Amino acid sequence: MASPVLYIPHGGGPMPLMDDPSHRDLVAFLKAVPARLGTPAAILVVSAHWEAEIPTLTGAPRPKLIYDYYGFPDETYRIRYPAPGDPQLANRLHGMLRSAGLEGRVDAQRGFDHGLFVPLGLMYPDARIPCIELSLLGHLEPGAHIALGRALAAVREDNVLVLGSGFSFHNMQALLDPRVGDPREVDAFHDWLIETCTSLELAPAERERRLIGWRDAPAARFCHPREEHLLPLHVCYGLASGRTPAAQAVFDGPVMGRRAVALLW
Repeated sequence: MASPVLYIPHGGGPMPLMDDPSHRDLVAFLKAVPARLGTPAAILVVSAHWEAEIPTLTGAPRPKLIYDYYGFPDETYRIRYPAPGDPQLANRLHGMLRSAGLEGRVDAQRGFDHGLFVPLGLMYPDARIPCIELSLLGHLEPGAHIALGRALAAVREDNVLVLGSGFSFHNMQALLDPRVGDPREVDAFHDWLIETCTSLELAPAERERRLIGWRDAPAARFCHPREEHLLPLHVCYGLASGRTPAAQAVFDGPVMGRRAVALLW
């Protein structure tokens, strides 16, 4: 049985770990969802907060944390998530990339950014499951991210949970100011996204065409002025599409006052 692939909103910086009221529904979802996913042997996180020229995997056995957020209370820079890395898995995935004709590398120095330690601090708080991160590609082309996921699809046979850590709405101006934009625009984009990823009536080629052309979706650029928080979804789709073409919407609720979704394959 193939392991789950899950795309989530990871919220605003460390706020899900701060008892922030605008993250209450998301926190409840992240704490509850592992009961549905089971206990993986390892976790591969595709983080919206890491871009590289070529696909890059963390390879440190004991990665440090990268507090890549600004202006939060001092205690948020003392958060701990001492999950081990998995250099062997990183090297195996690197081999899969090479077998698919893709460049890649393993970075034995880079730590875990908050796209990993914030959601996993709620999902698997004991920090015992080995984790690695995978970067996005700096050119942010959606088709290349689907191909990146496809190159790694075999990892699903090894009880490795794949977590796409992003945010289905990531207009920072609108997240910080509720007066910005029209909620109907946010709904239009999310309705399109859910239909695209979950409809059983869409042929695989049409589903992929829509994801590659996501900029043509309703209010796409309002919801994503820059697409780095959406593209972990494309990697997830690539990983899942050979075995599980249609996703399920497993979270659909407010995060920081804006609608956000999580999708499970």
